Amino acid sequence: MIRKQRKKRSAKISARSTLRVDVWLMRHLQVALASLGRLVRTPLSTLMTTLVIGIALALPSGLYLLLNNAETLSGNWDGAASISLFLTQQTSDTEAQQLATKLRQDSAVLHVQVIGRSEALEEFRQLSGFADVLESLKDNPLPALLIIEPKPAHAEPVAAEALLTRLKEIKQVEFAQLDLEWVRRFHAITEIAQRGVVILASLLGLSVLLIVGNTIRLEIQNRHAEIEITKLIGGTNAFIRRPFLYNGAWYGLFGGISAWLMVTISLLLLDNPVAHLAGLYQSGFELKGADISTLISLLGGSTLLGLIGSWIAVGRHLNDIEPT
Repeated sequence: MIRKQRKKRSAKISARSTLRVDVWLMRHLQVALASLGRLVRTPLSTLMTTLVIGIALALPSGLYLLLNNAETLSGNWDGAASISLFLTQQTSDTEAQQLATKLRQDSAVLHVQVIGRSEALEEFRQLSGFADVLESLKDNPLPALLIIEPKPAHAEPVAAEALLTRLKEIKQVEFAQLDLEWVRRFHAITEIAQRGVVILASLLGLSVLLIVGNTIRLEIQNRHAEIEITKLIGGTNAFIRRPFLYNGAWYGLFGGISAWLMVTISLLLLDNPVAHLAGLYQSGFELKGADISTLISLLGGSTLLGLIGSWIAVGRHLNDIEPT
């Protein structure tokens, strides 16, 4: 009997909790839709605020995507963070293939390209202009070559140099080469660009906070009388604050969407000239836009900035309004 009563009580408590959650969600949904309707009824001011936020967010977003495309392009350049292993003259093409197969199993190696002795001679004949001289040679003087591309974790200067030292110890390797200076310079430039994007994003994120905060402040002033009446009939600050917070979140979300559209359109306008330039260098490089994770980060960050900006503005100005 006692167990049945306890079960009934727990069931009632669970039902009440579920009802409270449903009511809480329904109220927030109503306020969110009401805030969205208020913004829709003032399309011009909403559009202007959204575009200003979008421009502020589009600048760091566009630079971030361009930096990612530059890193992708650098990965396609010949000799970029790659190690060249010149094998001994006694190493045949078959032995070079066997060594390449073994190196592909190395955890630090991403890709291994094999250039056999005959292939190296043919390439040298086409590029050097000494075809007649090469014809007079009895033996092929060129060794087999392995071009090794390290994995991203081992492409940093220190890790790449450690990998180079380890590969030099292979008995078939006569000479190993890595352009460490180029790698160091490229990573230094990339690091400066990344920090520049972070600094610019921080400054423009602060400007988004100011834009949203100022917009919400003006809206609070326009609804001064409405807020006083709400307080007179018992409305709490939390109740009054809620629609303004949703306004800020909507501003941030719409600003993020407009920033994504601006960046996407800009990349589309640059696509043909970049493809033409890549074609001149016999490269299949293409500009890549924002992937789904980048888009989610942009929209989530912009919504959060709008919410924080509205929270600061409401917290500062709402307490100053008291019914007289």
